[in-house]
Amino acid sequence: MSPKIDPFVQHFRGSAPYIHAHRGRTFVIMFGGEAVASKAFRTLLYDVALLHSLGVRVVLVAGARPQIDEALSRRGAEPRFEGELRVTDDVALQCVKEAVGATRVELEALLSMGLPNSPMAGARLRVATGNFVMAQPVGVVDGVDYQHTGKPRRVDAEAIRQRLDDGAIVVLTPIGYSATGEAFNISSHDVAAATAIALGADKLIGLLEGEGVLDAEGLPPSQLTPHEAEQLLRSGPGLGHHAERHVAAAIQACRGGVPRAHLVARQSDGALLRELFTRDGVGTMVTSETFEGVRAAAQGDVGGILALIEPLEEQGILVRRSQEMLENDFDRFTVIERDGMVVACAALYPYPDDAIAELACLVVHPDYRTSGRGDQLLQYVERQCDAQGLRRVFVLTTQTSHWFRERGFENCELDDLPKIRRSAYDQSRRSKILLKPLG
Repeated sequence: MSPKIDPFVQHFRGSAPYIHAHRGRTFVIMFGGEAVASKAFRTLLYDVALLHSLGVRVVLVAGARPQIDEALSRRGAEPRFEGELRVTDDVALQCVKEAVGATRVELEALLSMGLPNSPMAGARLRVATGNFVMAQPVGVVDGVDYQHTGKPRRVDAEAIRQRLDDGAIVVLTPIGYSATGEAFNISSHDVAAATAIALGADKLIGLLEGEGVLDAEGLPPSQLTPHEAEQLLRSGPGLGHHAERHVAAAIQACRGGVPRAHLVARQSDGALLRELFTRDGVGTMVTSETFEGVRAAAQGDVGGILALIEPLEEQGILVRRSQEMLENDFDRFTVIERDGMVVACAALYPYPDDAIAELACLVVHPDYRTSGRGDQLLQYVERQCDAQGLRRVFVLTTQTSHWFRERGFENCELDDLPKIRRSAYDQSRRSKILLKPLG
């Protein structure tokens, strides 16, 4: 009987692969002015400081829309938008400067905190800000003069990298500067996407308001390709302005070469850490990469297969296989890999003279046993049999016969197996033999 593991210890150990994977990587994290104004903002920055202490190179992009609107209200002016863009006249530009300046100071103050009784005790973070974003005016579009509203023209990636190399957290705001000395109000989402692309960042992370990204059924999709994300924008339910801008920025970043963009509901405490340091995360990932897939096993998968099957061997459910045996037979295995971890496996041993094959060692990690991965592996193996001209497949099982019978397997006799396999049958295990005709 395995000793009971403390949940904290288990979770901490489980985060180790991600701690190693994220060290030295560059993450661009964007959030709106709503986050800055919230009571939980200090806690969010604690988590950012923790990322920094774990070796992550952090660039923060802070929005300020509600702060700008509040500044306009104090002046008796109304915010003006055309579509998704703010029309920034002279008064609005002054409000942008005021709101963005206050936001930057708030960020710098909180990141400088190091009280002994706070989570940032001893952190001693350095914050770098500057004129890193060059801008150009949006100009006149469909008869609307956007005045001081701009869009990114160039991001000084070299200057940002220098600050990151020096160990600083870089803070960007939605203001860009032109070669003529003008300041322009830019969407923070555009700043974040352009910065992530220019830096060749490893991740763009969007902290959304509300429930995050939801599909037509009201559920958060765990993974989207850029194409699927575009379809969600076009045909999905009303995501809301905030979520739509985050999704658009994620698409832009991925198509610009950023491997992964993560969209996370900010209000969930610790969501940033849970998204980055657990295998399944809590948000939606937009990526062109294959996050999970079925493939033929490689020799480097032997350790992952062993970790998967050893608990079942200890319970007597599976016949024990040595590492040496697996290293000799790894090319018989098919695996499902999820974010670098083998979460399911199956082995196929063909007997071509009898046009039959044995399906062995079909195992799914306990966390993924209700998500159809066993069926996915079985279908993959059946296609392998078909490609090799094998017309039947059999399994030997002690405890999962019902699962196989529900998928078309039927009880059979030892004499139905190939002669060489009959001689290797372990009578002491009394395994049930089930056979499925294919085609």
